[in-house]
Amino acid sequence: MKKTLTIAGSDSSGCAGIQADIKTMGALGVFGMSVIAAVTSQNTLGVTYIEELSTKSIITQIEAIYDDLAPDALKSGMLFSKDIIEAVADILKARNKSPYVLDPVMVATSGAKLLKDNAISYMVDKLFPLAYIVTPNIPEAELLSGMKIECQEHVDKACRKIKDMGAQNVIIKGGHFNDKESVDTLFDGENHYEISAVRVITKNTHGTGCTYSSAICSYLALGFNLLDAVKYAKQYITSAIIYGAEMNIGSGSGPVNHFFENIKNNNDGTISFGSCSCG
Repeated sequence: MKKTLTIAGSDSSGCAGIQADIKTMGALGVFGMSVIAAVTSQNTLGVTYIEELSTKSIITQIEAIYDDLAPDALKSGMLFSKDIIEAVADILKARNKSPYVLDPVMVATSGAKLLKDNAISYMVDKLFPLAYIVTPNIPEAELLSGMKIECQEHVDKACRKIKDMGAQNVIIKGGHFNDKESVDTLFDGENHYEISAVRVITKNTHGTGCTYSSAICSYLALGFNLLDAVKYAKQYITSAIIYGAEMNIGSGSGPVNHFFENIKNNNDGTISFGSCSCG
C-alpha cells in the first residue's frame, strides 16, 4: 500500500487542513500520515485562534515518519511561520526523496491569515526549490507573482514567474474566476496544460484547496505521471464538490463530500465520477 504524508495545520471543524488531507488520502486508497504544524480553532464560520507547535515537535514528528514509514509522496499545507518553514525545509532537504506537493496556504476560506506576512518570502526561498509542484489559487498566485491575474494570458505569465522561483512545476487553480468552467493551468517549464471541469455554485467550499493538493499527492504516490495525477485529482475534487453541494454541515462555508463514492455505486458495482471533463 502506498504511503502519503501531510505536513499542515489541524482544523477542529474537520473541513480543511490535516483532517481534509487524511480523508482525501483514505478515499483514494493510500495510507495517509500526518505531521501537525499548528492547531487552529475554527468552524464553518471562520478561524478564531491559531497556535503553532514547537519546531522540536514538528521535527520529531517528521523524523519518526522517515525513520519507519518513508512516504511515496508528501504535501504541505498551512505552515504559518518562518520557524516552521525553516524546520520543515531543513529536514525535507536532508531526508525526502519523494514528490513533494507544496500548497502555499496563505488565507482561509473565511479570510483569516494562515501564513504570517514575514514568512511568505521565506517559503519561496526555502521550500519552492524542494517542491515537485506548487499549487496556488488565484489570490496566492497574485501575491507570489506580484501581478494582477484577470485572464488566461495573465495566468500563463504568472505560472512562468512562479516557476522561476524554483519549483519544478506549477499549477494555478482557477476556482476564483467566475467562468462557467473552473480551469486550472499546469506549467512544466515548457508547456501549459489547461484542466477544466464544471463550476459548481455552492457555499460548501471549505477545504477545497487542501483536498485538491492531497489528491494530487495521492495520485503521485500511486505512480501516475504529473499530468494524469492532476487530471484525476481535478475529477476527484469536482465530484467531491458536486456531491457535497447540498450538505448541511454548519451554518457557514461547509465541507466537500470526500466520500462521495459511497453514494455513487452503480448497479453493476462500479464507481463513476460526477459530471466532469478534463482536457
